[in-house]
Amino acid sequence: MAAPTIEVDSLTKQYREGWLRKRGVDALRGISFTVAPGEIFGLLGPNGAGKTTFIKILLGIARKTSGQVQLLGRPAGDRRGRRLVGYLPEHLRIPSHHNALTALEYYGKLSGLSGHEIRHRGGRLLELVGLASRAKDGVRKYSKGMLQRLGLAQALLHDPQLLVLDEPTDGLDPVGRSQVRAILKQLKDEGRTIFLNSHLLLEVEMICDRVAILNRGQLKYVGPVHTVASRTNGVADLEVHLEVYGNEPRAREALNAVLIEAWEPLGEERFQAHLRLPDQTAVDACIDRLRANNISILSISRRRVSLEDAFLQMLEQEDEA
Repeated sequence: MAAPTIEVDSLTKQYREGWLRKRGVDALRGISFTVAPGEIFGLLGPNGAGKTTFIKILLGIARKTSGQVQLLGRPAGDRRGRRLVGYLPEHLRIPSHHNALTALEYYGKLSGLSGHEIRHRGGRLLELVGLASRAKDGVRKYSKGMLQRLGLAQALLHDPQLLVLDEPTDGLDPVGRSQVRAILKQLKDEGRTIFLNSHLLLEVEMICDRVAILNRGQLKYVGPVHTVASRTNGVADLEVHLEVYGNEPRAREALNAVLIEAWEPLGEERFQAHLRLPDQTAVDACIDRLRANNISILSISRRRVSLEDAFLQMLEQEDEA
């Protein structure tokens, strides 16, 4: 089995504050996870969760307090590892006198590439990100989305093994986001590892193989996107189609304790209700109550829990704890 591209073990980061710097703020609290080669991995969390702190430590911009972080088999911050990383920050600043070609020349030289390598790779990358026709236009004329795509091209210019992308689809319209998703899938197929931080949970759900969720510096979940919903305390979010015979008020009373949304008429004596129940035992009890009150259940199905739904439920449960 190939070694992890990123390996994090009991990582902590504490910022000191105050005159004597005795008080500390725990930005990261003993987090551990790995990122496998060739996967697209998402880092999620609300503002202040510790995501930016983690990326700074991963790239060697900030120092950890304790624990270990390995990047491509080397300690985080090691120059030999960083040469194999492409990075797109959330707010990439490109000097306004550049166009796409001269910007890639500038960043390529910072990465130690020759002029021939920059020209050879740059043209192909501008085609990839959809900027070839605007390559000679000054970046001052670029939209935010175009700057993001140019930023992705510069992150790929030195042919990295790992891409670290901070809000890569920020500022893009739906077509642009779709294009970036296609590019990331193509890069994954080439064997690159992609680590992204994004607040657009639908985008993360569509593109990522696995995610890690941080809240208040603690790791709340790490694993496949499609199993995140299983961590929401077993809550069953159901859509139920009912048929009521003769006594609608009694039926309403029977569901009063669990009904979330108002009844929606589907026809004569037929209704739709959305229920949220804590577990299967409660589901069984609810069905028994409905049948005892002469309510016929036409259909019952579990509503799909999206990544956003599961994420928000996790945070609510954390706040209530």
